[in-house]
Amino acid sequence: MDYQIHTDIKYGPLEVIDTGKMADECTEKWWNQSLVQVNDCVARLGIFHGEFHWHKHDLEDEFFFVLDGVLLLDLEDRTVELTPHQGMMVPKGVMHRTRATERTVVLMIEAGSVKPTGD
Repeated sequence: MDYQIHTDIKYGPLEVIDTGKMADECTEKWWNQSLVQVNDCVARLGIFHGEFHWHKHDLEDEFFFVLDGVLLLDLEDRTVELTPHQGMMVPKGVMHRTRATERTVVLMIEAGSVKPTGD
């Protein structure tokens, strides 16, 4: 799958961020955009439809929060299904994969140093 990952910070302090409009305008199957930096972290908006590869982040935790759709978060021993308004933090070093059988919109918060495709 072709991942469209944009790590540039799109918004600065005190700018309104319309994630609904961004999600509505996105036509990619797998896309994410860094929205804003908050201290040493970034907030990213993701559109997922399909599956990402298995990976881990050696130094950073990662938080997923579903805005729309259903996110399947595969861990080595189980799969967690997250629906709108649910989230989960994946600790550093944990192998994981995200999947979505339908178009899903996710807010992610992670350290600005994270490599989105894994270490």
